[in-house]
Amino acid sequence: MTDSIALWFANTLGQYISAKAVVFIVSLMPILECRGGLIVAKLLGVDLLEAIPICVIGNLLPIPFILLFIKKIFQWMKEFAIFRPMVEKLERRGMAKSATLEKGEFIGLMLFVGIPLPGTGGWTGSLAASLLEMDIKKASLAILLGVFIATVIMSIVSYGLLGLL
Repeated sequence: MTDSIALWFANTLGQYISAKAVVFIVSLMPILECRGGLIVAKLLGVDLLEAIPICVIGNLLPIPFILLFIKKIFQWMKEFAIFRPMVEKLERRGMAKSATLEKGEFIGLMLFVGIPLPGTGGWTGSLAASLLEMDIKKASLAILLGVFIATVIMSIVSYGLLGLL
């Protein structure tokens, strides 16, 4: 699914704005994050050494805001009937994902963010860390390291394996 969404962004936005801007926008988005950003970067011909910092910055930019404000934002959104089911679903998903993180919070969060699978990444990791009320410095470092791990893995996949095609 990530590949098809990334391909859509590359084909659609790539016609109107610079390739690097598309990579940055994709890296900011939940689900896609740096995984999708690196796929888009490869599809749009962005050099790997230019793509990596763009993807990492795009992926990390929302993280402090999620860690600091998501619980307050969710609380406010629940006051409106139209948003309540969506927020409750996100909270359930975050808590379900957080159950795997509780034992070894730091290592668990780092690996959860770092292993590039659907439903994992900085956004979900930040949500889980916030719901678990992890120390913000500890959670931030674990997420940063996880994003670096995911970036290395996806660089190899996107530029190594896709480069062979």
